Amino acid sequence: MSSRKTDPSDKKRSSHRFDEPELTSETSEPIFRAHREVSRVAIIGRPNVGKSTLFNYLTDSRKAVVKNQPGVTRDILIEPAEVWGVKFDVIDTGGLTESADLFSKLIREQVVEFLKSVDHLVLVMDGRLGLHPEDRDIIRVAKEAGKPFLLVINKVDRIHDAEMAKSEFYEFGVDIVAASFEQRYAMDEVLEWIVDQVKRTQHTVRDGLTLAMVGKPNVGKSSLCNRLLGEKRLLVSNVAGTTTDAVDTELIYEGRKYILIDTAGLRRSARREEGLEILSAFKTRDAIRRADVILLVVDGNEGPTSQDAKILEQILDAHRAVIIVSNKVDLAEEQIPAFRSWFRERVSREMHFFPDVPIVFTSATTGRGLKELFDTIVETEEKITKRISTRELNDFFVQVIRQAPAPVWGTQNVKFYYLTQTNQQPPAFIAFANHPDGVTPQYRRFLAKRIQEHWGLEGVPIRIFVMSGTHGRRRRAPEAVDAAEGVPLDATQSDAVVGEDYEFELDNLGFDAFEVGEDE
Repeated sequence: MSSRKTDPSDKKRSSHRFDEPELTSETSEPIFRAHREVSRVAIIGRPNVGKSTLFNYLTDSRKAVVKNQPGVTRDILIEPAEVWGVKFDVIDTGGLTESADLFSKLIREQVVEFLKSVDHLVLVMDGRLGLHPEDRDIIRVAKEAGKPFLLVINKVDRIHDAEMAKSEFYEFGVDIVAASFEQRYAMDEVLEWIVDQVKRTQHTVRDGLTLAMVGKPNVGKSSLCNRLLGEKRLLVSNVAGTTTDAVDTELIYEGRKYILIDTAGLRRSARREEGLEILSAFKTRDAIRRADVILLVVDGNEGPTSQDAKILEQILDAHRAVIIVSNKVDLAEEQIPAFRSWFRERVSREMHFFPDVPIVFTSATTGRGLKELFDTIVETEEKITKRISTRELNDFFVQVIRQAPAPVWGTQNVKFYYLTQTNQQPPAFIAFANHPDGVTPQYRRFLAKRIQEHWGLEGVPIRIFVMSGTHGRRRRAPEAVDAAEGVPLDATQSDAVVGEDYEFELDNLGFDAFEVGEDE
């Protein structure tokens, strides 16, 4: 990673006794790669009108529960989608209704609040029931949000009923499509509107490494953010749950530009008693998706708990680099003997599934540990952007596969062809073999651990994908590697391996990936 030198006169040294480099929220020349936000399309409507069916169709998934019963969706779901080469995020929301029950009230509150952060809306109505009084309120909410929206009349099962179904809604003077999600009728019109709107949307390009600060409520995330920014920008209170939104802020540290996201605290699902907490939990998950490096803030006095371990699991599931930040170290060292050793022991016990996670000790009150924190961030950024040539990988691969017994598929040994790095961050790799199903998670762990040790990638989640045959070859295939016999790979002479770097789009291929440190 290239570094940027700054004029010494531009650096105002801090008068703090720890002599930490100054942090600022001013703008400057971009240092890290640019981040472009994708458009967000939210689906809203009354309960049981088909919102989740449309969500599953657009995302080609079954993440949203579909059931002929109102009120099944009580949370906000977000998934990436791609239609005709255009990428965007789709959001499924709970049904909006004026019912007096608690869940209906909370769902309505969180959806109305959430509309501020989306770009486009798809309003879904029930064509069988016709115009409902609550539909008027939903259209009013959409107009007040000021976002472009399409009114879709679902459950129009017969084509000649389409005009009749739409006639009741003409009074609103908006775009209307009569469709049937289950029968896929008129879905092309819905897709065409979404793609046209997404193409029109202009998103600003933000430069810098994106950091998301996550953790349980009241562990000092906002205080730490305010310390980094040098201003009281975020509300701080002793009451858990003061922050209910994910706030993005740009800052510069020693000439490097960062985008810092402070999120609301994550509670266990059973304890989310208010609509704002449901919305905050969603925004935290979304921030994890958008970030490059996650700062998992833990209360140093309490130490890591099972809830912190669950948050870490969410981060690893999203394949993001993570740093554990032990905050309130000034108080913890006064109350706990040999505090740092005690804290590291607690981390190794609660987070045993990711033993190499880096740990930094900080104090938002005094400013201790900020330099160490950013040094660790820079080190982590270098690791997640590490590129390894295919030649280096395969020279290494030939030696490593001799160190463990060969995987077996049926009665045959698995033979590897070669290994190459994908274009993902943190690093991920594809191994080509004759029998991918025979490469067990244990063997993938073995390969990934050796890669971490050889290239200094400890503390970064590594994924190993295995594909069948010699897919990805440019010309002719190298000879296969028999892991049992240790037959040398004729890679140095092969056009398929020498000096070639390959780029794969893995998200849509459906390959089973193994995360280092994952429990069986």
